[in-house]
Amino acid sequence: MEAERNERVTMPLIGDTAPGFQARTTKGRINFPEDYKGKWVILFSHPADFTPVCTTEFIKCATMQEGFRQLNTELIGLSVDSLYSHISWLAAIKEKVEYKGFTGIDIDFPIIEDLNMEIARKYGMIHPRASYTQEEVLDKFEATGGSFQFMESSTETVRAVFIIDPKARIRAMLYYPFTNGRNMEEIKRLLVAMQVSDKHNVQTPENWHPGEDVILPNPVSWDKAKERLQKGEDGTRCGDWFLCMKKDPEK
Repeated sequence: MEAERNERVTMPLIGDTAPGFQARTTKGRINFPEDYKGKWVILFSHPADFTPVCTTEFIKCATMQEGFRQLNTELIGLSVDSLYSHISWLAAIKEKVEYKGFTGIDIDFPIIEDLNMEIARKYGMIHPRASYTQEEVLDKFEATGGSFQFMESSTETVRAVFIIDPKARIRAMLYYPFTNGRNMEEIKRLLVAMQVSDKHNVQTPENWHPGEDVILPNPVSWDKAKERLQKGEDGTRCGDWFLCMKKDPEK
């Protein structure tokens, strides 16, 4: 039973081509990735409509949507709820919810209806154990006489995030539990860092923000490393051959 259940949880890897799909959404039908050629995409799942943590996340995403678009990036949400549930939830958010001073928020990005979980399974968004703590798993295991059957009914998607580049390659994946909301500012920070890396062939240090120094990739040979240390490059500072930095090329 355990081995069979684990086999059903599969997911793509960073660098893979993002699985394609067609789906109904709150903004009409979409054909992915064809409808998003030349754009970055943040595809993210939420456990369920009409839930408190998801509501706060969607309000935050709505307030950041224009900023993402300025980065040539579109947002796509997903859950296994129906389209009618999505529409009703969004209407309730707009008409009734206040969060951090925001009211009347219009969720203007598409939310996928994935009733049969086809897309969620393609992206590894269904994690049967995710809604249980370790203590709860052990308690339920004992209460059912040593069976994990109780987990089989868990069909909610975890808080998954996929950052997909204009070539439809998966560039980053993040997974959050049901109980804790995502940091959308961190997701945006990572997106910007990857765009800078792609454009200028540089890397970024921990917790990098725009305007801060970037890292030069490691030299391809020892001779190149020595040359870098001896000659240097304009604006480059090396602590040693394996760590050379320069100013943010975007500034």
